[in-house]
Amino acid sequence: MLRRGISIILVTFLLCLSFSLTLSAKELPDPEFDLEAKSAVLMEANSGRIIYEKNAHEELPPASITKTMTLLLTMEAIDEGKAELGEVVTTSERAAEMGGSQIWLEPGEEMKLEEMIKAIAIVSANDACVAVAEHLYGTEEAFVNAMNKKAEELGLDDTYFINTNGLPANNSDERGNYTSAHDVAIMSRELVTNYPQVLKYTKIWIDHLRDGDSFLRNTNNLVRFYKGADGLKTGYTSEAGYGVAATAERKGMRFIAVVMKGETSDTRFEEAGELLSYGFSIYRSIPVITQGETVIDAVEIYKGKDPKVEAIAKKDLTAAVIKGNQDNLKRQILVKKDLTAPIKKGEKIGELRVLSNGEKIASVDLVANREVQKGNIIQIMIQLLKKFLLNIVNVFN
Repeated sequence: MLRRGISIILVTFLLCLSFSLTLSAKELPDPEFDLEAKSAVLMEANSGRIIYEKNAHEELPPASITKTMTLLLTMEAIDEGKAELGEVVTTSERAAEMGGSQIWLEPGEEMKLEEMIKAIAIVSANDACVAVAEHLYGTEEAFVNAMNKKAEELGLDDTYFINTNGLPANNSDERGNYTSAHDVAIMSRELVTNYPQVLKYTKIWIDHLRDGDSFLRNTNNLVRFYKGADGLKTGYTSEAGYGVAATAERKGMRFIAVVMKGETSDTRFEEAGELLSYGFSIYRSIPVITQGETVIDAVEIYKGKDPKVEAIAKKDLTAAVIKGNQDNLKRQILVKKDLTAPIKKGEKIGELRVLSNGEKIASVDLVANREVQKGNIIQIMIQLLKKFLLNIVNVFN
């Protein structure tokens, strides 16, 4: 009887332990959505974790959701110093011939690059896409090649582009642009996390161009009617149906919802909103660090005149955590090896990661708090001598 009683207690203990471990690492509940759309994905933007998917890898025509990649390459060019918002873009005859959604550019008409970006982001202007592509890469074909190269870099195996705007192929026997909800979510994440300045344009509801003569009204109703929505891109053709890549942020948490081949315009927004709301309902926002906060007091810079800098957070960081998992968070600090002067103020020297059950769910760049100039030969020799003596001390210790 005693052995049996001990066995029962042991089994009960193991069951409780198993239940405790399950609770400590909560998994996502099954949302059981009944979506009408052919394909859909919900992603937590910071980690890139896919929360929900339906036919996520089915290759479908994206229509104007294509412009997510067009905007990505445009913002990348600006970030790399290859273009500036204030520079003038001249419209070619080819760009002016684009049909569908447009701002009716005339051949030879000039607009600032920022105005063209607004036209693409707000009213999905096909003519502006071609004008920007030609301005940045010389021809639309060269720009499209860059789009496909970027798709390869991002691992978008379900994606191929033949143009910058998502219009159907001119030849009925030729296949037009195709992608998947999965790939759209990834390219959307790449755009909003690396170039969040694009949201300045995609969240605009009403604007004007040409000194007020051209009225712009956003094709994405969510930016007007869904709390926190600030982008990203809609799409429609008779072949593609109604689609949207939508994103919203609340309390530092950002989600991306992709809906493709919906039956009606209203349905795509309703279903994208339903997906976003599900994300916000099951996740909790955890503040991790504030911009400028010191993470490492002293990072050594080789060959530096004054070879110690502080590693500070480049921006505020908030982790989106499944409710119930907030006690499982850990910090991981990484510093680049062999940091060598000169170092600019704000230059990346490391990374702070937030891990949940060993999985990275959020990160922020660590940057130098000040400039470090290259030292002279005497300063470098002193630094090397100190390092040599330190190594000897460590050996004997």
